[in-house]
Amino acid sequence: MVDVFFWVQHLLGIGHLTRAATLVRAMRRHGLEVTLASGGLPVPALDLAGGELLQLEPVQCGTGDFSTLLNAGGEPVDDAFKARRARALVDAFRARRPRLLLLEMFPFGRRQMRFELEPLLDAAQAAVPRPPIVSSVRDILVQKRKPEREAEMLARALTFDAVLAHGDPALVPFGATFPASDRLGERLVETGYVVDPAPPDEGGSTDGAGEIIVSAGGGRVGERLLETAIEASALVPGGPPWRVLVGWQVPEADFAVIARRARPRLVIERARRDFRALLGRCALSVSQGGYNTVVEVLAAGCHAVVVPYAEDGETEQTQRCSLLAERGLLQPLAARELDPSNLARLVAGVLAGPARPGPPPRMDGADVTARLLGRLARPTER
Repeated sequence: MVDVFFWVQHLLGIGHLTRAATLVRAMRRHGLEVTLASGGLPVPALDLAGGELLQLEPVQCGTGDFSTLLNAGGEPVDDAFKARRARALVDAFRARRPRLLLLEMFPFGRRQMRFELEPLLDAAQAAVPRPPIVSSVRDILVQKRKPEREAEMLARALTFDAVLAHGDPALVPFGATFPASDRLGERLVETGYVVDPAPPDEGGSTDGAGEIIVSAGGGRVGERLLETAIEASALVPGGPPWRVLVGWQVPEADFAVIARRARPRLVIERARRDFRALLGRCALSVSQGGYNTVVEVLAAGCHAVVVPYAEDGETEQTQRCSLLAERGLLQPLAARELDPSNLARLVAGVLAGPARPGPPPRMDGADVTARLLGRLARPTER
């Protein structure tokens, strides 16, 4: 028996899996036994602090097309594939007899995965004893094109025992993008933002000190930002050194081409496990606007220029960046305005500007979540 059976599905980038892994590490710190059932492409060296990784037969999606599921080879999945994966997921759940079932994003997203989530929820409802069922969801939802989707999400969420929204309501309340949130009542807990504790200062590496750190997450939709930053670095002579981090999803041959453009005061390398430490030492971060990167930037307290991903109807990153910019916590640059001269001008202006005002939002979401899940999973022990 495990304490928490945690389902997560990343489809394009790896942000959902990264946040899930952060939560698993927090749960492990609080003594919980966790199985993370991951349905996306495998990610090398995923740190779960001793938690179990259950890698399902992976699915992904093409850029901007979240309705068509593809297998690891890029071919559309068929009904037989879906049935096989649903059976494997339910069998794994039953074998582990978890004290709690945790679903990442559902029912507020991942609607295309209902072929396996509905059987999983049925299995949880039928289990004796029935485990608490909990949703783990980020601060901001993508705006829905069909108004009836909100009623559908609410109806499903009301069958859950808790909804943990990982944001700071003083900054971005969950109700800002899910107006029916008040109907959830005490089920809804806004935990604060999910981020690992600050890494210890080991006094070794000075990489990142006074530098401009450029990152684009896993890299599948961030290559334009990286290319633009490389060109912009030549337009800010005499400024801080630049360090461009290329995500692991960029193929090795493509990375080799990018890496050949390195020059004095411009380092180009693969994304690093010590990213948070680099941010803590940098002069400025240039990144996209995904949840995990933005939260790490806020926690580090560094200056930031953020280019939100806004293709194919994606609204989440744009809204997050707009709200944080209103509070002086970052400087946004719309993707349609991204070019070397605009980026260089904005970087120079932010570096010359005042220090970032005020304290960061609540950053204790990982531990708050772990404590709450512990109480739900082991009510007689906590």
